[in-house]
Amino acid sequence: MSRYPTVAQIRAAEAATGLLANGVLMGRAAHGLASAILNHLRDTGGVYGRRAGLVVGSGDNGGDALYAGALLARRGVAVSAVLLDPAKAHPGGLAALRRTGGRVVVEFGELDVLVDGIVGIGGSGPLRPAAAAVLGAARALSPSATVVAVDLPSGVDADTGVVNEPAVRADLTVTFGLPRRAHVLAAPQCGRLVVVDIGLDPGAGRDAVLQSLSDAQVGAAWPVPGPFDDKYRQGVVGIVAGSAVYPGAALLCTGAAIAATSGMTRYAGPAAAAVVDHHPEVVAVGEPEEAGRVQAWIVGPGFGTDVDARARLRTVLAADVPVLVDADGITLLAQNPDLLAPRSAPTLLTPHAGEFARLTGAEVGADRVEAVRACAADLGATVLLKGRATLIAGPDDPDTVLVNEAGSSWAATAGSGDALSGIVGALLATGLPPALAAAMGARAHSVAAHIAAGRPGAPIGASALVAAISDAIRVLRASGA
Repeated sequence: MSRYPTVAQIRAAEAATGLLANGVLMGRAAHGLASAILNHLRDTGGVYGRRAGLVVGSGDNGGDALYAGALLARRGVAVSAVLLDPAKAHPGGLAALRRTGGRVVVEFGELDVLVDGIVGIGGSGPLRPAAAAVLGAARALSPSATVVAVDLPSGVDADTGVVNEPAVRADLTVTFGLPRRAHVLAAPQCGRLVVVDIGLDPGAGRDAVLQSLSDAQVGAAWPVPGPFDDKYRQGVVGIVAGSAVYPGAALLCTGAAIAATSGMTRYAGPAAAAVVDHHPEVVAVGEPEEAGRVQAWIVGPGFGTDVDARARLRTVLAADVPVLVDADGITLLAQNPDLLAPRSAPTLLTPHAGEFARLTGAEVGADRVEAVRACAADLGATVLLKGRATLIAGPDDPDTVLVNEAGSSWAATAGSGDALSGIVGALLATGLPPALAAAMGARAHSVAAHIAAGRPGAPIGASALVAAISDAIRVLRASGA
């Protein structure tokens, strides 16, 4: 499991080593940074004679860059540095750079690598005008140069992942000891991430709230039929979605639930005929009251917000089984919050940012982690906040927020949320805790999107994503074997 500490937790872990004052941690960080850059240069044409430019701020981040530049210069790299505040440049790092032949310049020539050593995890707000001007000129002269961020791209908030424009967009980020929250919350801004071991205590980061499951963990936990299981023991999921005029949400949601290895899928709603026509294994009826026994419900995708939809939502929420509420169901729930009050069985809400605002009465805001924690606590429900970095918080464990970084935006397509509901609902029906089911489903959803995008005919639609779910589960299970 990956853990993403806050700035305060990172600093406490560094201080606990007792190695801050003597410069040992900076030396280890600089060595790891230089090694990552050298590896990149080897992979892209060799080291000797290549050109690296350092944009150096006044703090330890600039010191890391300067010491790393000295190590690069010793290996035959032509290193130049622009000091944004020469009087405050790290004296030891600057002396080391000059001893090895590195040059301090006012502006860069052509570069192969551009190193962002402006501010580290303590930075706030956007790039200052002088820094933005130096970076802009360097990028204009060397548009193909690889941008390497030291610790974190400058202009990105370490704890929230907010990108304060103008900000650095890195191709490679090299960080130290443990990944930061922003590395997962603002992954596209960070590029490829390299985490350098600098000797933090092995227990550092264990108290981090933000965590992510590995593919191996998801695969190992994925429910599979045992030798004595029947369809009921594998989980019966009921779905109320779509409409007679717009059956798409019903088809995508039921198709995803089937692919996610639901033992039985029941459908209740006005799109019953279309569902059975496409998925003959589904047991379909007109209303939830007629569906028979289920072990979890999915309600809301594409079923409208009229009086009939409200009645169906009320019926489903009255059931003493886990319920996943999505899309139109969330809109209705925002209008009728009293529907949650009588529930004792788990409830899982899966809003995107707009639905979250309707549900809570406030925008998500800059700190998505705290927003989803607060929402879960206030509503007494597990909340999955959709996004490229999907966040999941439960009402009973405020010290854990699970995150799934999709790795791409292939799943950002109409109907994709309906498929996600189907996967997660099928997992809920097997008895998995809601937060775990949500995190596992989100991961499978992301992997399916990657698989679908790699097939002929990309870019993908939600139907292609659903068709790739079974393959995604196989990939995850293989990684967890």
